[in-house]
Amino acid sequence: MPSLRCSIAVTAAVLILFVAPVSATPSLVVDMDTRTVLHAEDAGHPWYPASTAKLMTALVTFQAVEQGDITLKTPVVISKQAARFGASNSVLEPGTTMTLEDALYALLVASANDVAVALAETVAGSEAAFVERMNGEAQRLGLTATRFANVNGLHHPSQQTTARDLALLSLDLYQRYPAYHAMFRTSEVVMGGKTAQSFNTLLTRFPGTVGLKTGFVCSSGRNIVAIAERDGRQMLAVVLGATTGREREERAAKLMTEAFAGELQAAGPPLETIANRPEIAPEDMRLRLCSNQTPPYEARQEARYPWGLPGQASYLTEPSAPVRHVITTWQTDIRPAPPRPAPKPALADRGPVSTPDAGNGQTAAPKAKPAPPASL
Repeated sequence: MPSLRCSIAVTAAVLILFVAPVSATPSLVVDMDTRTVLHAEDAGHPWYPASTAKLMTALVTFQAVEQGDITLKTPVVISKQAARFGASNSVLEPGTTMTLEDALYALLVASANDVAVALAETVAGSEAAFVERMNGEAQRLGLTATRFANVNGLHHPSQQTTARDLALLSLDLYQRYPAYHAMFRTSEVVMGGKTAQSFNTLLTRFPGTVGLKTGFVCSSGRNIVAIAERDGRQMLAVVLGATTGREREERAAKLMTEAFAGELQAAGPPLETIANRPEIAPEDMRLRLCSNQTPPYEARQEARYPWGLPGQASYLTEPSAPVRHVITTWQTDIRPAPPRPAPKPALADRGPVSTPDAGNGQTAAPKAKPAPPASL
């Protein structure tokens, strides 16, 4: 029964594909002062960015403020369209309003998907117009494997990046706009009386961490771009596709610990010259992380990255006090104004009226009414 054997072989191959561990998920470490690459593993391999895409959302918004198009006090209103994306630590009703400054805190700390869309609408008029700016900036920065399809990082098959590109984006964002560093260091925000904590636990558990952004969708796994400062030095680490938050933070902390200790030496070409690999399809982690295939895959990854598990050493410390920012919101009425009743047409607008003209029997046009006074 060759057809049956063939079917069994194909099924087995598919199952192996589903549960087999990824050879390696991308990671990268850069000395920010010299832009020296200290560690690189699959740094040019395409990957889905998830909420790390919000770093570009922030950059485009910072630019709009810098150019004077908007200010940090500009109101940002959650439209009905934006409210459709309420998730990821933020669920805001249509009409909820905050300053642009507070909206940036919600974006970068709470990873608010709805606020990301509202920011785009405020800055560029629509999300689509804002995404055009994001892709323009990606081109300007030389992010040759990066393409954005939305402003919040929700999964879209054409929305892709690499560890190399995320590092270049983050370097530009952090070094060009020091006035916003406090936002990246903040580990929780309060909105409407509710506290939303950053998913980046390095902020409270890896001393010296000053940012930057995490991201997760099933297809990407757990991503992070992190920056830490110690003894006057700055290190940037990128880890993509981690299985759990513990694995993601421990891997990033380990890489930066080794970098600060001088245990990582210059590895390969300068950051800008790392080759992206557009011919490779992004690794889709959905079946590994969000299906019944997850437990065996997670067990293998725990064996590979055991730090922080019970009985294992950890590169993280006990949590420190959070850095908090309180967001003030108010309500704006965004309901469309009720339609006014259509005015009755003036007599002159109804067409000719058959009124015999005294003396000749012809139909005469009605006489125009005198104009009302300018103010009643």
